[in-house]
This record gives sequence, structure tokens and C-alpha cells, in this order.
Amino acid sequence: MHDFIDKKLGKAIPYGVYDVAGNRGWVSVGTDHDTAEFATETIHRWWRHMGSPAYPRAKELLILADGGGSNSSRTRLWKVALQRLADQTGMAVSVCHFPPGTSKWNKIEHRMFSHITENWRGRPLISHEVIVNLIGSTTKKGLTIQAELDNNIYPTGIEVTDADLARVRIEPDAFHGDWNYRILPLLE
Repeated sequence: MHDFIDKKLGKAIPYGVYDVAGNRGWVSVGTDHDTAEFATETIHRWWRHMGSPAYPRAKELLILADGGGSNSSRTRLWKVALQRLADQTGMAVSVCHFPPGTSKWNKIEHRMFSHITENWRGRPLISHEVIVNLIGSTTKKGLTIQAELDNNIYPTGIEVTDADLARVRIEPDAFHGDWNYRILPLLE
């Protein structure tokens, strides 16, 4: 994802989810800030609109994430926001982060965002509507992408205390538990 800032238009921040098995994608175009809460809201929107209809019996969600940015393995707010996602969906959320410097291995880069870039190449991005419409498409190889504008406010600088982080039901994996972990829904 990249921020596209225009003095009149404001920001357009695409953040996406790519379903490797279904060759489908979802992109939220944010207008505020690229935060962990924006990232998890995008995942939640994907789940509501595309994921749950495609996988109605799913009990767990696997996220392959880059190592930096709003979904960084070191971002405490990312883990707290994923806990809310797990609680809202009732599913465990497993996360595997790509090691530093390897984000290009992430399938979303060359199977989804490359097509988005190609689709809007040479076209003026004059409004959020144009951006959303150019992102949402179907390729010749059957990749279907849905896009939606997200006008929510995502404040920066939210501090996550040790107590907040301690409430996250996180299970680190035996292999690089800092990069690979599972977040379980809270018990009621």
C-alpha cells in the first residue's frame, strides 16, 4: 500500500487483502491514516463482504503480512486490533510475517497490486471514486478485486500499554514467535 496525497483530493491509501486460494482481492481506500486499526478494519471488511460467503465454515483466519508498516510484527496496536477482530468474528487469527526485506515474496504484491497499478497506469486519479473504480476489476486471468472507500478516522499515536497487550490472547509459534503467532478470541 502507498499513500497518494493530493492537495485538493487529500489522501488515498489503498490497503488490500488477497485470497490466494480464491484468486480474489479486497482493497479499502482510506482517506485518513495508515494505522493498524485501518489495516484490521480492511481485513474485517474483506471478511464480511468476501471471506465469510466464500468460507462459511471457517474457524481460523491466516494472514500473511509484511514485516513493517501498520501491520508490523512489532506494532502493539496491530495485535490489540487483531484481538478485536478475533472477538468480533469468533475466529482465531494466525499471522505469519515475512522477514525484513522480503515483502516482495508476498503474493499480494505480484498477484494483485501489480494488476491494480497496470489498470490505472496513465489515467488521472482525480477523485476517490475514480481510484476505487480503477482498483475494482477483473483481470483476464480471473482475478476479481472489489474496492471500497473508507472515510473513517484513524488517529495516530495511540499508545498501547503493557496491560492492553497482556489482554491479547496470543500464542507465539515455536518458530520465530515474534513473526508467527495466533490470536484467539477472548473467552466469554
